[in-house]
Amino acid sequence: MFEPISIVGYVELALWVVLLVLKAFAFGDAVMRPTDAFPAVNKQTKPLWLILTGLALLIHLIPQFWSPLSIFNIAGTIAAAVYVVGVRPAVREIGGQRGGRNDGPYGGW
Repeated sequence: MFEPISIVGYVELALWVVLLVLKAFAFGDAVMRPTDAFPAVNKQTKPLWLILTGLALLIHLIPQFWSPLSIFNIAGTIAAAVYVVGVRPAVREIGGQRGGRNDGPYGGW
C-alpha cells in the first residue's frame, strides 16, 4: 500500500493514478470502437484487446498489486500503452470516430 507521509509515497500514488487513467482510457476506447475495424487494420481482434485492457485495469485495482512497479501492473501498462499508441490511431482511421466532423448523411458540408 502507499505511504503518503513520504515524498516517495506521493510519487507512487501519483503514478498509480496516472496509470489507472491510462488503462481505463484504453479499455473504454476499445469498447467504443467497431468490431470490424480491428482486423481491417491488422491489429488482432476487438475481443483480444478488450481482454488485455480489461485485465490490465482489473489487476490495477486489486489491492495486492497496487504497487505501480509490480510485474503484473507493468505488463498491464505495456498492453494499455500499445493499444493507445499503436492500435487506437489505426482503428480510428477506419471509421471508429463518432461525430465532430460536420458530416451529414450525404458527406461533409
